[in-house]
Amino acid sequence: MKYLVAMKLLIALATCVLAATGCAAIPTAPEGFAEHFTGRTLRFDYLHTGRAGEEHVAPAGLRLEGAWPGSRTQLVDPSNLGKYLFEVADAQSGALLYSRGFCSIYGEWETTGEAKKQWGAFEESQRFPEPRRPVELRLRKRANDGSFSAPLFVHSVDPASRFVDRAPLRTHGKVIPLAGGKSDPATQLDLLVLAEGYEPKDEGKFASDARRLVGALLATEPFRSRAEDIAVRGLFVPSPQSGIRDPRRGEWKDSAFGASFNAFDSDRYVLTYRDRELRELAAQAPYDALVIVFNARKYGGGGIYNLWATVAADTSVAEYVFVHELGHSLGGLADEYYSSQVSYEEFTPPGSEPWEPNVTALLDPAKLKWADLVPAGTPLPTPWAKDEYDAVDLKYQSRRAELAKGVDDAANEALFEEIRVATTPMLAGETHAGRIGAFEGAAYEARGLYRPAVDCIMFTRNPKTFCAVCERGLSRVLDLYSK
Repeated sequence: MKYLVAMKLLIALATCVLAATGCAAIPTAPEGFAEHFTGRTLRFDYLHTGRAGEEHVAPAGLRLEGAWPGSRTQLVDPSNLGKYLFEVADAQSGALLYSRGFCSIYGEWETTGEAKKQWGAFEESQRFPEPRRPVELRLRKRANDGSFSAPLFVHSVDPASRFVDRAPLRTHGKVIPLAGGKSDPATQLDLLVLAEGYEPKDEGKFASDARRLVGALLATEPFRSRAEDIAVRGLFVPSPQSGIRDPRRGEWKDSAFGASFNAFDSDRYVLTYRDRELRELAAQAPYDALVIVFNARKYGGGGIYNLWATVAADTSVAEYVFVHELGHSLGGLADEYYSSQVSYEEFTPPGSEPWEPNVTALLDPAKLKWADLVPAGTPLPTPWAKDEYDAVDLKYQSRRAELAKGVDDAANEALFEEIRVATTPMLAGETHAGRIGAFEGAAYEARGLYRPAVDCIMFTRNPKTFCAVCERGLSRVLDLYSK
């Protein structure tokens, strides 16, 4: 009896110590999870380097983080999404313990013209539940036939070794609750919104910006119906200066995460190449997905599947961009537009079927990946007034390219509104508007690739809804985090 009382006192004392130090207790896991994992998070940092036709991976370190925020039942990824696949296998038995599909900055960069001329190197990280025993980490790359090839990289890891960095996590930042959820990271999507380019005095502005953008997300299906499966927090990390880098305007701001316009020499594309530093700070809060909200008026953003999304807080279409980019980074959805300037060359290899759930090469209409959502009698490909739309859109794209050379953000936003007013009735008036089919023009290709609907959040800035195919794709991903 005295032993039991003493044990209860020790447990209570340990709980108090954890609360006082701000550390989160490791949650009790189901038996299957607990057999293989400790309940903490291990991060594998590496460099992804190479050029078009040749790539390599170089380990950069292993980092122990806090409690594992992901599902304890959905450990092996069934989605078949992503250009790459990360796997964790038991070193002794070879059993697959954990996997996740993902995309990366390197994976996009290798499709650019620059990658044909020179080498590049990019920081990447993979987070997974800390194993109890030695494991083998594997990275696979998707082949043109859709399968994942033999491992691109294999690395043996002993989680108990001295090579795991166990130093205390950095606490430079303030976690701000933004939206509810179930309060159990293991059974919900934990979304973390990072403040970028906000000075110390701007904490209130960041909180207001983040709540506005998150509100737009949670008003959009399937997020609206799944709100109880989503918890959102903000992380306010002050920056020395307001705003982010903008090379074309000669602005070189000192911001917390180093985000910058002009990624891949595309003016509106915003990325940061400081992934390891970002992960160090983000580890202060539980997260499954990240969004970087940067303090700027200029239109811009980006989203890479299972990496993160970026969005300018103060542009007039910020709410739309926030939702659109999360379509990429969370749902693995492809861009459905094809006329805007991008730096990619053959983003989808000719003759291959895209892995993204909302784009198809329609190689075999009888096996269309969203065939169950196509109304009976709908022709495939589905006709639409593409030539008429393209003629109007081409003129707007030319004007937009000219505006991009200047600094008049208000004029650019006015053009967006002009485009919306002109193209909304055109697309809404299509014979097959509101139906699922296969409409030519998608994923940066005017010909040979098809999207599910004539209009969608992934195609233009006009609608406030995803089409049924995109909505289903997002809901399936939410299932990975909420079960």
